Amino acid sequence: MKRGYQVVLLIFLVLLIDQALKIYIKTNFSTCESDVVRMFGADWAQLRFVENEGMAFGITFDWAYGKLALSSFRIILVGMLIWYIRWLLKMGANMGFILCMGMITAGALGNIIDSAFYGMIFTESPVHDPGDCQPATFVPWGQGYGTFLHGKVVDMFYFPMFWVNIPEWIPGIGGERYRFFNSIFNVADAAITVGVILILLFQRRFFKETHAEEAPGVPTAVEIADQIDAHEAAQNAGADTADTEAGDLSDAHPDTHTPDSDNAPRPDEK
Repeated sequence: MKRGYQVVLLIFLVLLIDQALKIYIKTNFSTCESDVVRMFGADWAQLRFVENEGMAFGITFDWAYGKLALSSFRIILVGMLIWYIRWLLKMGANMGFILCMGMITAGALGNIIDSAFYGMIFTESPVHDPGDCQPATFVPWGQGYGTFLHGKVVDMFYFPMFWVNIPEWIPGIGGERYRFFNSIFNVADAAITVGVILILLFQRRFFKETHAEEAPGVPTAVEIADQIDAHEAAQNAGADTADTEAGDLSDAHPDTHTPDSDNAPRPDEK
């Protein structure tokens, strides 16, 4: 399979899983506590329905046009990521790095779909209203709770594993108590996070090695630099050797003179 097709397949699979799970949660869960599902029977692994209007992990902007600005930024970012991936494929970059960028792109696309279309195809989901625990339903196009680019992102994974007590000596947050992990996220958020973490973990391998499947026999930039360094080192070594040999010769023959210098007449001799 060509490398470009691999990236497209990865993005498609992430989007498929992300959207399928979001639609299932949106149409089968409410924000009521009674709808929370404890995975594996554990309190630290929960499946619940939450919506947010902001960035990954529920981060929001308290600004009238913040939602529109964020959605527009996401679209521009995805366009730049797609261009960058195409450039990486053309340059024969490391496939692992390209796939990581594909995961980040898929995550950004997944949340863009929520923002762009969910407000136009779903009914409103009441927020923490014990008297209304009905899940949202599909509606005819354009008759939902919002307009284009003003939909809410669906989150569902919650892993409140343990509490962390911050030492008193830390400025600003000392003495506070935080729950880890307190943010609620979705598959798209996870894809972005995993992609970034993999790049950080394997950056030396990703950026040192260049994939050469599409251009066999072509040296990488690192290999060219190594060849230049080796050539300069060889030249310097040759120059040092020549200077050393010249010095040895001068030491071995300190009184070198022409054969007829002793027999040549002096200026005052006739």
